[in-house]
Amino acid sequence: MGRTIITRAARNVGLIFCALVVCATSNAAKTRPPESGRYKGDAGLRQAPAYKRAMRQVTDETGRRVQIPLTVRNIVTLAPDLTETVYALGLGERLAGDTTYCDSPPAAKDKPHVGAPQNPSLEAIVALHPDLVLATTSINSPQTADALAAVGIAVYTSDPHTVRGMLDSIARMADLMGAGEQGATLVAQLQARLDALHARLADLPLVHVLFVVWEDPLITIGPSTFIADALRWAGAESVIVAKQNWPQVSIEEIVRLQPEFIVLTPNHDESSTAHQIADLRTRPAWKGLRALEMGHVGVVGEEFIRPSPGLIDAIEQLAHELHPEAFSEKTSQQREQRIENGPRFDATTLMMKDCNACAH
Repeated sequence: MGRTIITRAARNVGLIFCALVVCATSNAAKTRPPESGRYKGDAGLRQAPAYKRAMRQVTDETGRRVQIPLTVRNIVTLAPDLTETVYALGLGERLAGDTTYCDSPPAAKDKPHVGAPQNPSLEAIVALHPDLVLATTSINSPQTADALAAVGIAVYTSDPHTVRGMLDSIARMADLMGAGEQGATLVAQLQARLDALHARLADLPLVHVLFVVWEDPLITIGPSTFIADALRWAGAESVIVAKQNWPQVSIEEIVRLQPEFIVLTPNHDESSTAHQIADLRTRPAWKGLRALEMGHVGVVGEEFIRPSPGLIDAIEQLAHELHPEAFSEKTSQQREQRIENGPRFDATTLMMKDCNACAH
């Protein structure tokens, strides 16, 4: 029987594809001014002096120095993963606004929207009087941060490239928002789940997968992306080795490499998962993939392409699909017996493994 997983996906993977376009045209694309045509140096868009409070200077994850109020009361997020993080920290009541693509948790849909992540309305952001705007390099344009900084609004930009890097970002942003204790607790819980998962998968070989970001043209992931690192935590690695973060590859090359498993993201036309897989089976070039023929296909939800706390859920779900033997009752009993016999066996086994294979 073919192995297929389905996780919740409320929207398509077009955000990443749009981000690729933005990155490719960053020299030409500029943040659109408000409809009035003013934002830089215009007093109408600047925060009122009475609104200024005690500040502290921090350096965000892009190296930019940012002046942030010591007390952060109003927050605006410019990406879905950042919105999820704010809610995961229990700070939903402080979220003054987010983007039109922020749909998780459902309460995020009811917040005032400032437009799309790639080109939000600066006037809409300023009108919300944010103490802090959260952005990310994965989808937001650097020109947006520049324009907001020019009118005196603090923008902290995250730049996680690994799962642990994501956890570090969560802790830093939590501290900036005055929720350092909540951030430390959340990060510790997520790290504990990752450690438990790694303990189950440490002795198993990595599954070679094709992670499909976009089907036509066929775009996959590079080894330096947080998605590639998430795959390693799930007990897998990409069959593609490339210098680019989002390389475009030919299906002929994929057929030559013959991945053991195909991981799809939600289809951009929002068709059903069954239809999405059936459509691939009808394409002549894809028929040469043994993984597709054998039904070794999984469709992960949007959580897997968002560097937010929900990513850990998605990693666990994919790990169960790729390595069901690691989660069987028999395997659990064997692991418990090894623990009872002492920890030295596990330590010796880990020391003998090539740690470079999984980077953990």
